[in-house]
Amino acid sequence: MTIKTRFAPSPTGYLHVGGARTALFSWLYAKKKGGKFILRIEDTDLERSTQASVDAIFDGMSWLGLTHDEGPFYQTQRFDRYREVIQQLLDQGDAYYCTCTREELDQLREQQKANKEKPRYNGKCKDAKHTEGVIRFKNPVDGEVVINDLVKGDIVVANKELDDLIIARSDGTPTYNLTVVVDDLDMGISHVIRGDDHINNTPRQINILKALGAELPKYAHVPMILGSDGARLSKRHGAVSVMQYRDDGFLPDALLNYLLRLGWSHGDQEIFSVDEMIELFELEGCNVSASTFNPEKLLWLNHQYIMHDEPEYVAKHLVWHMHKQGIDISNGPDLVEVVKAQRERSKTLVEMATASHYFYQEFEAYDEKAAKKNFKEGSDKVLQTLMDGFSKTNDWNGEKLHQIVLDTAEAMELKLGKVAQPLRVAISGAGVSPAIDVTLSLLGREKTLKRMEKAIEFIKQKLDK
Repeated sequence: MTIKTRFAPSPTGYLHVGGARTALFSWLYAKKKGGKFILRIEDTDLERSTQASVDAIFDGMSWLGLTHDEGPFYQTQRFDRYREVIQQLLDQGDAYYCTCTREELDQLREQQKANKEKPRYNGKCKDAKHTEGVIRFKNPVDGEVVINDLVKGDIVVANKELDDLIIARSDGTPTYNLTVVVDDLDMGISHVIRGDDHINNTPRQINILKALGAELPKYAHVPMILGSDGARLSKRHGAVSVMQYRDDGFLPDALLNYLLRLGWSHGDQEIFSVDEMIELFELEGCNVSASTFNPEKLLWLNHQYIMHDEPEYVAKHLVWHMHKQGIDISNGPDLVEVVKAQRERSKTLVEMATASHYFYQEFEAYDEKAAKKNFKEGSDKVLQTLMDGFSKTNDWNGEKLHQIVLDTAEAMELKLGKVAQPLRVAISGAGVSPAIDVTLSLLGREKTLKRMEKAIEFIKQKLDK
């Protein structure tokens, strides 16, 4: 059997983390089994579906690296096929026209419950014409539906508990439960992996598939993601858009890793490469109960990725943030080397970009607290001595420059901090930077000497006041 999974979002908003996790699980399962992953846009809600939302879905999937093997398919381009299937169900006697109003249906439902009758809606509608109402699927009245769920185990639903759902609206447009069945059938979907908020739809969809004589896909319903208050994750819990996490400086692999662990486990392992995710993923490892979203854990994980991923990979994603902050990276050191220097102290790429401005452009002012603490009487002489030493060397590398700093401290009988800190503030504008030798090496001779000269003049003017 060819394994085929799908991700089928509705383009009525951004790609949120719950949808991204569903896409990830479906993508991983297809990759693990050597199958295909399909992207399908369920855009039949014409009033709410927008091109902007479609673009947001594509952007999120692309950023996460969840590439599809087939598609994207659009349901609005398949209306003729849906009409064909609806007519087939009508011809078979598995669907009927219904003219009941909502109020009449509710009354009928209550009457049937009181009389302990099967919950059917077609009593009034057996002679209805196609111009008079909606089309309903005639759900079986006897027996039960057994969902052999790959995550939750067997789920049994009695057919008498299911109503005759609408499969076509009065304007002829098909409804979700019809379109998803036809799409899964036509596209050969072998495994439907989705959130457990769809469990109520599954028995209805299985009955439609049976009426069409189709082979059933296997179902796997993964638990919901909750906020810290135990409610379903929503906007009030913070950023839930995938692209918001990009904007906030997260690496895509870090978010993938976090979403994977937010509903799946492999022993005590916390950090996985994408290759390991594919190799180790099994639906049987999915959690049965809901998971709680923890922003602090995601931030910790992102820092781990920044520290341990290949610097070239981190730099590729850092470029976007540098440009967003208006930094011309051609006017400074190799960004890969900046990543190596900054990754220990940067939990996000936004932090890394912000902390790296001074490598590429002049800063407007010194950090007030750092300048007050380190630009004191005598610090101009320290900087001048260092500047003399730096000016004489032809070998501008970290080791040589660090030795000059050490020699200056020894010659002036000062602790290393009394030399290195004024220098750090002079060249970076702040009291925090990578190791001084690394900072000097990345900044280069010209910028270093120019900034030291500027700092010396600043200190002199400060002391003269």
